[in-house]
Amino acid sequence: MSRKNETVLLLLSLLITLGLVGGGALLFSNFFGKSFVGIGNQSNSTPTDGTSATGKPISFGEKTLFSGKILPAKQEGIEAIAARNWSVATEKLQVALTQNRNDPETLIFLNNAKIGDRKSYAIAVVVPTGTSPNGSLEVLRGVAQAQTETNQTGNINGVPLKVAIVNDNNQEDQAQQVASTLVNTSEILAVIGHWASQVTLAVAPIYDEGKLVAISPVSTSVKLSGISPYIFRTVPSDYIAARALANYMLTNLQQKNAAVFFNPQSAYSQSLKSEFVTAVLLGGGKVTSEFDLSDPSFSPANSINQAIKQGAKVLMLAPNTGSSTSIIDKALQVVQVNRRRLQLLGGDAIYNSTTLEVAGDAAVNMVVAIPWDIDTDPKSQFVRQSRQFWGAEVNWRTALAYNATKALTAAMQKSPTREGIQQTLTSNDFSTPGAANPVQFLPSGDSNAPVQLVQVVRQVNTSTGYDFVPVRQ
Repeated sequence: MSRKNETVLLLLSLLITLGLVGGGALLFSNFFGKSFVGIGNQSNSTPTDGTSATGKPISFGEKTLFSGKILPAKQEGIEAIAARNWSVATEKLQVALTQNRNDPETLIFLNNAKIGDRKSYAIAVVVPTGTSPNGSLEVLRGVAQAQTETNQTGNINGVPLKVAIVNDNNQEDQAQQVASTLVNTSEILAVIGHWASQVTLAVAPIYDEGKLVAISPVSTSVKLSGISPYIFRTVPSDYIAARALANYMLTNLQQKNAAVFFNPQSAYSQSLKSEFVTAVLLGGGKVTSEFDLSDPSFSPANSINQAIKQGAKVLMLAPNTGSSTSIIDKALQVVQVNRRRLQLLGGDAIYNSTTLEVAGDAAVNMVVAIPWDIDTDPKSQFVRQSRQFWGAEVNWRTALAYNATKALTAAMQKSPTREGIQQTLTSNDFSTPGAANPVQFLPSGDSNAPVQLVQVVRQVNTSTGYDFVPVRQ
């Protein structure tokens, strides 16, 4: 394929990606053949710079941290919270939630308004509302669902849970400022966050020094393992995901040669690539070549041809998500140009509706490692409850943010202090029910849970014509 045609593919991929990102936040659309929840029907523009009315990047409800349009009832509820008029805030936010049940920020603000000035225990959830609004909503749904369940079922020894939403834009400098603010806000007992692995790595020393627990539902880099006794995560590390992919390649596909596409500038991408290479080598296979998706001169066609010449039978894609879509776009170009000649494997960044929309038939049979899939146990209590909450099906980020919140509330049941939470989570016997498996932590702070392999298949009853379904092994 010529470089001109590759450029056309890239532009088409980018246009579709931008369309999905731009429109996905405003529409109740279809996600992997499942109902995906977006911000939904909103009006009245309320721009935000990611900071609260107090000047701090924290909001208990006095300001939205999402840019764009907002329902009038929600705006009135926010203004009532800022004025500490709890009854009006509760009334208006309840109306807003009825008008748009899929907005977790509204639900969190409503829960906080119901608490008002009463004694409560507070946690913060840090999400990149400015750069990844849809991903932020996925995380917030898990937190909002767990907060609601906690406050409706006896609270934490009679004390309700209050949640602050914080924006760090997935930027290291801003995240470090956020972490310092949270450490110095005595009201905050623990943190759920952050997003990208390199961001969590950047803030880990701050939480460690401030002795404040942070649980990430998203960051997977192996460099986070054991980095601090205050850093935990409910998402399995890249060590687990890479070994699942390598085992599938060596055992199920009966292939021993692979080529890897990754971004060396991303801690997550670099981690997944390195762990995959190691796992393949330990299993008797080899990685014949590695390709840098961030290289300006990167050519999908040339890279695939080179991989084939060097004997590769499998292409493993380890792109990263972030504020730029170019890395994902290039990875999807690889899928398109490959045209199913070589078997495809991928990390969790590939697991999104854009892959199905852009890659289409070229992605069929691609296997992706993710932490959790709703179809693995569709009758579980969490799945049933999440459908009742959101009127749709949620993904792994929601499930693992739910797990993080449940872990913190369980720890608070035993000791509602910063030190007590840390000691409870690190105890050998800590375990609490989660979205699927019990939430437990290894001494390294890592999640003691497996990953799920899913595969792209044709699915006629979906908007894209394709879906991710669990690989049955």
